[in-house]
Amino acid sequence: MINSILFVVLALLALSSAITAVLAKNLVTSILAAGFVSLLASVIYLLLSAPDVAMTEAAIGSGLSTIIFFYVLNKVRRSGRHD
Repeated sequence: MINSILFVVLALLALSSAITAVLAKNLVTSILAAGFVSLLASVIYLLLSAPDVAMTEAAIGSGLSTIIFFYVLNKVRRSGRHD
């Protein structure tokens, strides 16, 4: 029973974060919301007894992808200043 409620809460949080990532006007907010969706997915995988998938999702989906998005955003902003 507790797991079912926890899954529903995590799914609703992930859904609201995904909507925020799509509809946000600020790119930083979108990147952070997308990273949060991935982090919530890794928690769901952990609760489903898939720790290997959870660790991969947390490391690649939430960690590395978010860092790459911020890196690219920084590069794009810098290249726009020199024009």
